[in-house]
Amino acid sequence: MVTILNHPLITHKLTQMRKEETKTKDFKQNLDEIAGLMAYEVCRDLPVKPVTIKTPVAECQTYELLNDIVLIPILRAGLGLVNGINDLIPTAKVGFIGLYRDEETLEPHEYFAKFPSNLADAVNLVLDPMLATGGSAKAAIDMIKARGAKNIKLVCLVGAPEGVRAIEKAHPDVDIYLAALDDHLNEKGYIVPGLGDAGDRIFGTK
Repeated sequence: MVTILNHPLITHKLTQMRKEETKTKDFKQNLDEIAGLMAYEVCRDLPVKPVTIKTPVAECQTYELLNDIVLIPILRAGLGLVNGINDLIPTAKVGFIGLYRDEETLEPHEYFAKFPSNLADAVNLVLDPMLATGGSAKAAIDMIKARGAKNIKLVCLVGAPEGVRAIEKAHPDVDIYLAALDDHLNEKGYIVPGLGDAGDRIFGTK
């Protein structure tokens, strides 16, 4: 299932990020804020368990999250979504997947992988600002499923229809969350209108 988070604050902040003149500081700040706003919606249906606690006044029957949450950014651009989500879920653990895209074939290649030990029982949020061809996201999901992950959500800032279709075909059990679904990919595999190279804009490397 694909969920487009059409929230006015998300749309406004994404507009600032899309602008060609937006510099690294403002780009990163808006990304942190959008990530937090998205996390609120992504976590809306998380399972909870009943607990009994004692407040300063009396005992209280209430609820806590049932499962751990693991954030899995696809390096390097996925790191840009970690802080905003971690601010909202400070108990979340973080795993890492390093993939690079061959500029000729657009195929992803692994160069690093490190995960916490609880993928099988956790809610795993795979993070990547851009869902373009879907190749990197598909590879990342393949990798964590091979390590036992079952409950997986893909969280991206901007997606292209081509990438959405690729994930829906390869991993129909994975929910996709986007701040915006853009028009198409260009001949270089970039999302149009998109916001350029997210990694370069986050880290100021261009």
